[in-house]
Amino acid sequence: MLHPQRVKFAVTIVALGLVMTACTGTGGTPETNAGAESKTIRYLVEQPEDAAALKKLETHIGDFEKSSGIDVKLEAMPSENMRTVLQTQLRSGDGPDVFSWGSGPGYAGALAKAGLLHDLTGAYEQYKWPIYPFAKERVTFDGKTVGVPGEMETVGLFYNMDLFAQHGLTAPRNLAELKAAADSLRAKKIVPIAASDKEGWQGGHLLSMALSSAVGSQEMNRLLTGQKSWDSPEVISALKVWEDFAKTGYLPEFPTSLTYDGANALFYSGKAAMLPTGSWLIGGIEENAKFKVGYIPFPSESGPGIFTGGLGSGPFVSATSKNTDAAVKFVDFLASPEHARWVVENLGTIPPQPVDVSGLKLSPLLAQTLQDTSKLAAGTGDLGYNIDVLTTDVFNKAMWTGFQGILSGQRTAEDVAKDLDSAFSKK
Repeated sequence: MLHPQRVKFAVTIVALGLVMTACTGTGGTPETNAGAESKTIRYLVEQPEDAAALKKLETHIGDFEKSSGIDVKLEAMPSENMRTVLQTQLRSGDGPDVFSWGSGPGYAGALAKAGLLHDLTGAYEQYKWPIYPFAKERVTFDGKTVGVPGEMETVGLFYNMDLFAQHGLTAPRNLAELKAAADSLRAKKIVPIAASDKEGWQGGHLLSMALSSAVGSQEMNRLLTGQKSWDSPEVISALKVWEDFAKTGYLPEFPTSLTYDGANALFYSGKAAMLPTGSWLIGGIEENAKFKVGYIPFPSESGPGIFTGGLGSGPFVSATSKNTDAAVKFVDFLASPEHARWVVENLGTIPPQPVDVSGLKLSPLLAQTLQDTSKLAAGTGDLGYNIDVLTTDVFNKAMWTGFQGILSGQRTAEDVAKDLDSAFSKK
């Protein structure tokens, strides 16, 4: 997900934890702007990694406002708050008209099942949005397409290339080399891997990367379609990797007390050598890291592993919106090729559609990620799966709390795997 989620900036908390960060528009009042009330929509996004990104988005939306005559009230909220607040707002009829949310059954699927999303099937036919078919499937439930899928992402290990070189280390090409590097770094009082899990969702990414690299996409597909059990030896082994890392001291002392932002800060400061997270952080890394950064898949026992691939957060329209026409027109703007190019250039993220990047200056990290995610779009190469966007809310809760139990030493990999298998069969 655009995890959506992360870097702090000055905000004002209002009702239900909503963070109002910007309000665009042409100004005036309903008395001075004829029909202004019916052409004003609320757009809620997850708090971005980079504080400057919100200002850029505000300016970009201003172009839409000028051309459409629709005022867009931009709001942002930390993703951990959105998960608990958004559904309440949508059910009460007080939710945003358009909001950014995760693709897949555990996110958009849960809201669609509750009848909280506007059906965009007709809009797809009308506007001919050039979304990749596989991505469109992630926002289609019971034959209805209810949103535009979010940005394409990979999840893996960022590492401090300068720090590695300083200590005579190279990027690990298998799990044994990763452990050897971690041993060397720990001996020098450097945190090997800045894994955090206070918020809970990080555990899903940690499992996704270790399991995807170990078994590959075909076996991941068998797990996600119920053809293979979640208490299988392969799942237990992937959980044990992180269980052992915590016990051996490869992670911060109390990872379940460490926030996502706190782990990022450890990496940026040079106190931690590696950071397990997703490509959505590239902008934040380029802004904050004063050293060269590499990006690799989480290694497997037998080789370099594969990146975990997935889709982040994209726009959805509330079923209770009183301005559906304006909301859909705004979604058309967000799904356009022009916006896709803007996103790559200004936010460093990769849209779920073909993008013309000619003339754009891309950082090495972003260029690499574009290449990796293009494999997913083309159906070539092997990319793993980000589990939490493809599973139910029940399963995700079991995975997140179970992983916290593993990292805190209160649960075993075997026990958590049994819970996962049980949760997978529940709706």
